[in-house]
Amino acid sequence: MGGPTINDAFPNLQGETQISTGFDLYEYLGDSWGIIFMHPGDFTPVCTTELGAAASLEPEFDKRNVKVCGFSCNDSSSHLEWINDIKVATGFQVNFPLFCDPDRTHAMNLGILDETNKDAKGLPMTVRSVYVVKPNKQIALMMTYPASSGRNFDEILRAVDTLQLTQDHSVATPANWKPGEKVIVNFSLSDAAATEKFGEDGYEVCKLPSEEGKDLAKHYLRFTADPTLPNSDKK
Repeated sequence: MGGPTINDAFPNLQGETQISTGFDLYEYLGDSWGIIFMHPGDFTPVCTTELGAAASLEPEFDKRNVKVCGFSCNDSSSHLEWINDIKVATGFQVNFPLFCDPDRTHAMNLGILDETNKDAKGLPMTVRSVYVVKPNKQIALMMTYPASSGRNFDEILRAVDTLQLTQDHSVATPANWKPGEKVIVNFSLSDAAATEKFGEDGYEVCKLPSEEGKDLAKHYLRFTADPTLPNSDKK
């Protein structure tokens, strides 16, 4: 399909939403992080539940300085009608912009059209991708789901947490990490650099068979406390 990928700039979506004829994505995002949810079309069942879920998490996105934008290949009048359905079906009002792409121009530029999945008019539908965008408008993360599988919003929030943490601190997050749990010392740091950054007893080395008996300048798996915890001042 092509299109931008991780570390590429996410294209500036300019056009119409359900509430504006002069929408500018970059202007809307400002200095915030962004999440753009792609939907194949209005009045689709899985996406109806997803947009309701996104609307319900508005306070969580606000806490993380994240602005949300939806994207669907229909016009503004269709979006407004669908948003009414979403409110009734899920109990939550969609207040964030839902970008309009009825002729699929932007979807084509993004490389998100699925030629194997077409609508009643024979037009290819968009895949259900999620883009997490940094304040500098670079793509930090992408997830793509099939039409049959609803997105996991707990994982989307967790992904934002790990992206924001690892951007600001010299750490990585292990599998299934949640805020407050131990993190991994960046692989690029030598043990000496890790000691300088985290302190003499600020990290622990995982004892591994491949490293046993070797005099190493860097052990590859080292854990330290979540640097965002109140009692941690290490970066």
